[in-house]
Amino acid sequence: MRTTEYIAFSIDRMPKGYVFTYSNFDKGVNNKEAIIKALNRMAASGKIVKLSKGKFCKSETTPFGKLQPNQSQIVKDLLETDGKVTGYLTGCSIYNQLGLTTQVSNTIQIGKNEVRSAFKRERYTISSVRQKNTITKENIPLLQLLDAFVISKKYPTQPQLLLSNDF
Repeated sequence: MRTTEYIAFSIDRMPKGYVFTYSNFDKGVNNKEAIIKALNRMAASGKIVKLSKGKFCKSETTPFGKLQPNQSQIVKDLLETDGKVTGYLTGCSIYNQLGLTTQVSNTIQIGKNEVRSAFKRERYTISSVRQKNTITKENIPLLQLLDAFVISKKYPTQPQLLLSNDF
């Protein structure tokens, strides 16, 4: 099987909205340059979407156009390192997931123990917020809730949701 056919077959088997890199195809193809060239050609033809250098997405097409991948998929490489959780989503994206606002932000904030400068990935600006507490899978929902309380004065909320017993 040729490199292009192998990569196209592998991409067809991936779920829609899944973000992948060159390293997803290292096991089946030995030539890294062939992988890079094939993925860039698929992005140019519109079969996949190029999010940033080395990051691609299999997008879902609806009658209204192509859907963006989930925000956690866009930054999944920043949330885990070698299978260990190193960060979590916070900020406006968490406000939206908790139902405290209906606005969808183009800024993704990540709570991490070490801060890095902001950068862009496709249409999103990704920044990090310093989190002094230990980050584990078990305490991520609690940290997100605490962050939501801390930043509640900055973002518009729906007061009736804050008083409900949904938490």
